[in-house]
Amino acid sequence: MGKVTGFLEHDRAENKLVSPKTRVKNFKEFIIPYSSKVLNQQASRCMNCGIPYCHSSCPVNNIIPEWNELVYDEDWENALKTLHSTNNFPEFTGRICPAPCEASCTLNIEDNPVAIKSIERSIIDKGYEMGWVVPEINKNKTDKKIAVVGSGPAGLASAQQLARAGHTVTVFEKNDRAGGLLRYGIPNFKMEKHYIDKRIVQMQEEGVEFKCDSHIGENIDAKEILNEFDAIVLACGSEEPRDLNIPGRQLDGIHFAMDFLTLQNKMCEGDKIQDKEKISAKDKHVVVIGGGDTGSDCIGTSNRQGAKSVTQLEILDKPPEKENKLLTWPNWPLKLRTSSSHEEGVSRNWSVSTKLFEGYKNKVSSLRLKKVKWERNKNGQLELKDLSGSHSEIDIKTDLVLLAMGFLHPKKDKLIEKLGLDLDDRGNVKANDFDYKTNQKKIFVSGDMRRGQSLVVWAIREGRQVAHSVDQFLMGKSNLPY
Repeated sequence: MGKVTGFLEHDRAENKLVSPKTRVKNFKEFIIPYSSKVLNQQASRCMNCGIPYCHSSCPVNNIIPEWNELVYDEDWENALKTLHSTNNFPEFTGRICPAPCEASCTLNIEDNPVAIKSIERSIIDKGYEMGWVVPEINKNKTDKKIAVVGSGPAGLASAQQLARAGHTVTVFEKNDRAGGLLRYGIPNFKMEKHYIDKRIVQMQEEGVEFKCDSHIGENIDAKEILNEFDAIVLACGSEEPRDLNIPGRQLDGIHFAMDFLTLQNKMCEGDKIQDKEKISAKDKHVVVIGGGDTGSDCIGTSNRQGAKSVTQLEILDKPPEKENKLLTWPNWPLKLRTSSSHEEGVSRNWSVSTKLFEGYKNKVSSLRLKKVKWERNKNGQLELKDLSGSHSEIDIKTDLVLLAMGFLHPKKDKLIEKLGLDLDDRGNVKANDFDYKTNQKKIFVSGDMRRGQSLVVWAIREGRQVAHSVDQFLMGKSNLPY
């Protein structure tokens, strides 16, 4: 515990942000780091609880009280070592994780939680600044070859851990650049892509080989991979988007959110996009269907592209402004969350269901909403009911509709078919979270491809754990953390 009375002396301080008016002019990150003084004060608020709920609620089990104390003592290098002992990529989670650890902070019962996420980001940024983030090369190489299919957070975490165990690791990525969801699904204003590039260079120096434009089952035979490698880790994510099959869905101007976000990220990378391929919000009335993080990313991107207006639709009821902490703590609470993208300009609509799209000359021009209500049936289950009455229907003008309603399961491509993998009831590749083995010998699966759509931090956790299981499978035992 850095300072016994720190939580009594200092209130939680939020990071200052570049103003919305300024930040929407570009796609750069806009969080202003703490000063050294404020950072020290925030670290001092940690109470080093006897039972640290922050630690247990973190999917990668970050040892949060320890590195808070080290930051307070200005022992930055050991803070980084402690952080890296549980998390391969804190620069990712320190930017895009929703921080369930903060919801579980003991201070959060009667006060505001320790600024754990901001402190985590400060530690890794300091590590890069000081040159402490270096390759960890294992000179005692094994003769085992491992293929990792997919280079999102789960794939990267498993590849790095296995390379550090001395194995020869090749990462196959179907896109033109490594990074998966991190590269093409997360806008640059939330996480700039040079952080991915730095990690890839580090991993290459540790011996990981990256093969992009390599789609297993499409331009590379899946059986060749089976024959060439001693083990295969599948980390292809959950990419099948939830669609909205209603009248007018075929009209031009209706797109999946990921198609929209990917094109913008490619332009941020300097790629030239043909006019016929572009999906632009400039001078358009944009409607985003879906109230989650992806929907929020579409809002921020639309505003930066120069949309005339942005409207977000959510089928669920509007959550309460604040949670009852005595009822919800230490769990993740349901409450109204306003993201930085919302602050930049959006009209939010709750308890509405989209019933049809209307168009003019085959282009979407409006959509019709129906007000809905959630009620419990006799079994206590929530049911969706359309409201009736003269004011129950709403028409909204739109030029561009972005579908951001989540993801169902992995793409049912030739990879799954050729490898003969079993699927669970939800369409995910079937495996448990003990050893991550599929029904096929030497094939493992982790991340969203196994658990369904989830958080980056859960993907990193599963990537680390599957690496332990693969190492144990190949060597009979493993010294990798589980």
